Amino acid sequence: MKKLVIAEKPSVGKDIARALGAKNSGQGYMEGKGYIVTWALGHLVTLQEPEGYSPRYKNWELDHLPIIPEKIQLTIIPQSSKQFGIIKSLLPQANEVIIATDAGREGELVARWILDFAKNKAPIKRLWISSVTEKAILDGFRNLKEGSQYVNLYNSAYARAIADWFVGINATRALTTKFNASLSCGRVQTPTLAIIAKRDGDIQAFTPKEFYQHRFIFGGVKFTCPDRFFEKAKANEILKQLQGQKVTVKDVTAKLKKSHTAGYDLTSLQQDANRLYGFSAKETLNYTQQLYERHKVLTYPRTDSKFISADIVGTLQERVKAVNFGEYRNGASKLLKTGFYTSAFVNDAKVTDHHAIIPTEEIVDMSELGSGERKIYNLVVKKFLAMLYPPHEYEQTTVTIEVKGLTFTAKGNRVINQGYKEIYGKDIDDDEEEEDGEAQNLPVFKKAQPLDGEFTLHTGKTTPPSHFTEGTLLQAMENPVAFMEAKDGVLAKTLKETGGLGTVATRADIIEKLFNTALIETRGKHLHITGKGRQLLELAPKDLRSPVLTAQWEQQLSKIAGGELKREDFLKEIKIYTQAIIKEIKASEAIFKHTNITTTKCPDCSKLMLEIQGKKGKYLLCQDRECGHRKHLEITTNARCPKCHKRLTLAHNKFVCQCGHKESKEAFDERRKREGDKLNKKDVQKYIQQINKKDDFKNNTLAEQLSKLKF
Repeated sequence: MKKLVIAEKPSVGKDIARALGAKNSGQGYMEGKGYIVTWALGHLVTLQEPEGYSPRYKNWELDHLPIIPEKIQLTIIPQSSKQFGIIKSLLPQANEVIIATDAGREGELVARWILDFAKNKAPIKRLWISSVTEKAILDGFRNLKEGSQYVNLYNSAYARAIADWFVGINATRALTTKFNASLSCGRVQTPTLAIIAKRDGDIQAFTPKEFYQHRFIFGGVKFTCPDRFFEKAKANEILKQLQGQKVTVKDVTAKLKKSHTAGYDLTSLQQDANRLYGFSAKETLNYTQQLYERHKVLTYPRTDSKFISADIVGTLQERVKAVNFGEYRNGASKLLKTGFYTSAFVNDAKVTDHHAIIPTEEIVDMSELGSGERKIYNLVVKKFLAMLYPPHEYEQTTVTIEVKGLTFTAKGNRVINQGYKEIYGKDIDDDEEEEDGEAQNLPVFKKAQPLDGEFTLHTGKTTPPSHFTEGTLLQAMENPVAFMEAKDGVLAKTLKETGGLGTVATRADIIEKLFNTALIETRGKHLHITGKGRQLLELAPKDLRSPVLTAQWEQQLSKIAGGELKREDFLKEIKIYTQAIIKEIKASEAIFKHTNITTTKCPDCSKLMLEIQGKKGKYLLCQDRECGHRKHLEITTNARCPKCHKRLTLAHNKFVCQCGHKESKEAFDERRKREGDKLNKKDVQKYIQQINKKDDFKNNTLAEQLSKLKF
């Protein structure tokens, strides 16, 4: 008998097999040295679709709702049924099963569903690791956990999946059939949409107001009064009273301040990658996953911690040595000589399932990394080295004057030790901002020193909040308390403790789904809610629009994971809730109206089509959800504008840019030939293959033009 190891993906399975010495290849597994190592392909088993319970559910009908099966059924995902069959056939050979899927709630669900559906009888052990280097794998196998320790984690994952199925399936079908429009609704995506809607509404309702602020200028130093006046006459009257007043320094204070930078969790990495490189949350996750899984140079990416645990400290030396090259050499070499400053970021209490994303002990071959992978690797390595550096230290001096009951201050900073900022040089590190107000180069001031200067009046305007980017939306999803209507302290605390809306692993997919269902769109780099999205929020049940529901669920799921609550008791409440929201939707008298309808008729059903601004360009979509005919109008390419260097859009045989630049395909080809540059061939060919898979694109003019591009 042998030990059967089940990994989540083939690449990880093969890494484990290599580390264990299982060198003999079989179909869908590796074998040797007493181990059989096999793998899933992500989920192999999933929840049964409604039509699997009854053929009548194949047609979406309002009268069929709610769909609440008495007994939950699992089913094999058809595309990966072969691999499931392989795992099932291997189980009888095993006297022990080792779960080696991703170490987290979702990874536990992947493995347990496979084992449950295959009727596994063998005892279970758990491999729990944060990187897939050979050393980490072997250390993990020397410290295998009992599978029973993770049963409650599985129960929590199971309850979450069933609850989302009940609410998501029923609410989406109810809204779609009630209003004859494709209206997707869910516990996480709908509150996320509401957050975007609230920001858009706040900006639209915002009216700029002119304000006036008094200043005192002395030798180029600006003292500012924080009080703002919105009446010009009042501000001028005070200015007159200030003129000619005797001014002396009331106080001079100097404080030593320190700042340190924490490591990256997935969300903060996605935010920086979006801000610096314009990467979407999904792109950043994919690049980081490749660096972890394929190249093995970064640790597990789906983490919500910015700290490392004490057991990692002993590995830091090898990790720094692995990045002691190229532009990182100066920083890494200095650390290897002086040692590591660890007190700020080693904290077991702040590490949940996984520590911060940091480099592994593997030495990277930069020539094997793609452009996006190199950028992500660069961000993580610099952040890692910065973590190990001493804090940035500076002295902040505040000089205060007081005239006619108004206080004016000037602030200045003097750097004492650059600390971790040495790693970034001229790069901006937005993760740590000095609390310095408007810092200036101050001369030496003394208390009671007379100042002969001039009072002035500064005019400014209040500004609205900014539209969300993907990076700032991720931040809002992580901390959605500000968007809760009811500021319940307990629920707010729960949201903060559980990481807000969604998880670090799912937020990217949630944002993608909002794009794919045409509920949001991009204008430049900013996100905006569409007319369809705005109407969905009006039609969806109130509870589904608020982060409060997620907070309440997470409270219960945490209790299940801790063994304090049975999953069946939680799901009883979810069934009652599902019945209530379907009743509410059925009783609605609201009307849905398309706001983006065009004059173009669908070639299949002759109904007018909708124009949608997708993430990668515009397309037309038939308004009849059962027809679903789609036609692309434009595609955002990876070719860059010669003027502003932003991505060009290909539409109607022309390349255009948002800055106003336009050129025909012929002119574009000629320019690229002269410059020796190329349009991204891989991306364009992938796009051609994608659209040619659809019958409605087989004669598409855009596809024909793309296929003629010269590389």
